[in-house]
Amino acid sequence: MLYPKNPLAQTVIQLCKAKNIKHIVISPGSRNAPLTIGFTNDPFFTCYSIVDERCAGFFALGIAQQIESSVALVCTSGSALLNYYPAIAEAFYSDIPLVVLSADRPRYLIGIGDGQTINQKDVFANHILNSANLKLNYESGPKSTNEGEPAIIKSIENKLERILGVKQELDEENETKINTALNKSISLNGPVHINIPFEEPLYETTDKLEVKPKVIDIEVRKKKIDDFFIQECYDDWNSYSKKMILIGANPPNKIDQHILDELAKDNSVIVFTETTSNVHNKHFFNSIDKMIAPLTDEEFEQLQPDVLVTFGGLVVSKKIKGFLRKFQPKHHWHIDKKNANDTFFCLDKHIEATPNQFFNSLLPKLTHFVKSDYKPHWSDVKVARNEKHQEYLAEIPFSDFKVFDSVLKALPEQGILQLGNSSAVRYAQLFDLKKTIQVFCNRGTSGIDGSTSTAIGCAKASKKQTTLITGDLSFFYDSNALWNNFIPNNFRIILINNQGGGIFRILPGSKNSKKFETFFETTHNLDAKHLCKMFDFDYATATNERQLKAQLKTLYTESNQPKLLEIFTPRTLNDQVLLDYFKFIK
Repeated sequence: MLYPKNPLAQTVIQLCKAKNIKHIVISPGSRNAPLTIGFTNDPFFTCYSIVDERCAGFFALGIAQQIESSVALVCTSGSALLNYYPAIAEAFYSDIPLVVLSADRPRYLIGIGDGQTINQKDVFANHILNSANLKLNYESGPKSTNEGEPAIIKSIENKLERILGVKQELDEENETKINTALNKSISLNGPVHINIPFEEPLYETTDKLEVKPKVIDIEVRKKKIDDFFIQECYDDWNSYSKKMILIGANPPNKIDQHILDELAKDNSVIVFTETTSNVHNKHFFNSIDKMIAPLTDEEFEQLQPDVLVTFGGLVVSKKIKGFLRKFQPKHHWHIDKKNANDTFFCLDKHIEATPNQFFNSLLPKLTHFVKSDYKPHWSDVKVARNEKHQEYLAEIPFSDFKVFDSVLKALPEQGILQLGNSSAVRYAQLFDLKKTIQVFCNRGTSGIDGSTSTAIGCAKASKKQTTLITGDLSFFYDSNALWNNFIPNNFRIILINNQGGGIFRILPGSKNSKKFETFFETTHNLDAKHLCKMFDFDYATATNERQLKAQLKTLYTESNQPKLLEIFTPRTLNDQVLLDYFKFIK
């Protein structure tokens, strides 16, 4: 096998291998050549070449999201590294394990005006679980003459001994740093950064593995929930007749079915689920905004819970956040092994466990359900809302709202839905999805910058039928995502083009001015036709309901290339249709 001659590169690669990090996303460069040579010549690794580092970061995130294991990113020195930042921030807030391996220049070449050089040390400081800044065993650059060194140290023998001692110390220090970073990414599910200085020459190879780095195992600490703590929760739970569970972004199949069944039986418990929660039960309340947007203050007071239990990632619905901040529960408990966000400014318990651990400890203690009409009352409201929802669909013109109803119904069973941010994920929240569809969205930072790249990484890793539903600004912003040789033929993009940032037309403020159209809505006349031709996507379009139905019939048929369906909707009508919806379902 061919190895890079550089021992530090060998050490990094062998430790990635020892930690079972198999997927390596590489962006081309020269300074990272030792890493590229090592990873691409070892059949243990699956390597991907993605030119644009921002796209590479989100592509890796999409893979890690699906395999639930760390994925490595490899880049050259300089500004290349900074282009990972949006994906790193998303991974940090979404608990997705990424390992950034950045090549750097030796320390003596930094800050002297050398090309492709920035201060890479701790560059992700505020959004990273660990930063490991490795050191070279030697540098061929200018050295101090150390004239004051004692004569004994100047002797050749003692100098050699000193050099070998320093080298061993540095090797051990580097190995410890690498192990620590990789272990944190794996055990805590998040991004880490390992910055690696390389001295030239960069392209030398050898057929001999010259390192045998020490592998430090991950410390596994099983923390049992204290019995006294569970008893305290049990006492509160049994004292109140209005409990609300709010589930944010959650990976599929992570909650034990018997827990969901037990919660569904309890009339004192309402379970609100978001589209991204991947939790389904006919007695739960999905489409949160549909439920609460039309409520009066008096009705909000009736809905106000005594106990709020939250788990999962960040919540999409601004309306539920506004409601619970104004009508705060007496108790808010958040279940998460790492963090507890005080989203509603009333958090009083951080339950450091998984939802399964907590509910499997709490539910067996419940010998009876508290008498309550909390869920039955709001279940009746839910039925009425769904009826009005169908009535509204029957009378509105072709618009974003009608398009989402059609495209969500057309999604294949057992598939994956990736949602763009802003309008796409918010519209999806208003509709019932098939239970077999797994839903993902970059809600850690809620940015529009990498939705397409993430979806492609997901499609490559999962092999399932994957569909991205995205808005036009998000799609064009991340158009370099299509510059990718790993897009499966069964990948589908549904691009809803309303010629600008339609979400801004729903927000308060004047909409009928040139400044609004230019600086907020950012209107445009772009379409995806030529991009699809350049990147070898099958392209189709629809501008009305009849065309849309016809295109959806063939969208998921087998193809020799990925497909994109671009749906054009009326820019100035969509916002009014959505605003009128919440009035109508009241």
